[in-house]
Amino acid sequence: MKKILLLSDTHSHIDDAIIKYARAADEIWHAGDIGKLTVTDTLAAIKPINAVHGNIDDHIVKREFPENKRFLCEGVDVFMTHIGGYPPKYNSRTRSIIKTNPPKLFICGHSHILKVMWDKPLGVLHMNPGACGKHGFHQIRTMLRFVIDNKDIKDLEVIELGKR
Repeated sequence: MKKILLLSDTHSHIDDAIIKYARAADEIWHAGDIGKLTVTDTLAAIKPINAVHGNIDDHIVKREFPENKRFLCEGVDVFMTHIGGYPPKYNSRTRSIIKTNPPKLFICGHSHILKVMWDKPLGVLHMNPGACGKHGFHQIRTMLRFVIDNKDIKDLEVIELGKR
């Protein structure tokens, strides 16, 4: 069983509220637009981190983190990228990957809009944690917390960190 903290769009921002939730997780997943490596370095000092780079990330962040990451967590096939769309409107870069070999969990960021939804025909759960940074058009900073237990994704919680 793993407790996951999922965040995105920090845009170089890290604070005590994010760190508090990071300490309670087993793993931290960052869905891009990291900003500066100080964000992921701070998080990685607390718990193991899986991350992808986003469209605002510079060459330094892009050297450290890939554009796409596919991995297994407790038997759950996870595909994470920053810009991916959502069911059934995946973008042209991710559509064929998802339709040809659907993951159980598809994660992206970018929109700054928290969204969790099923792609029922493909059996894919889509998660976008919104944005926990202070840059962007979102009004409330958000993250997601959930548990992966064997092949089950459960106990999903929305974390609101207050106004941007």
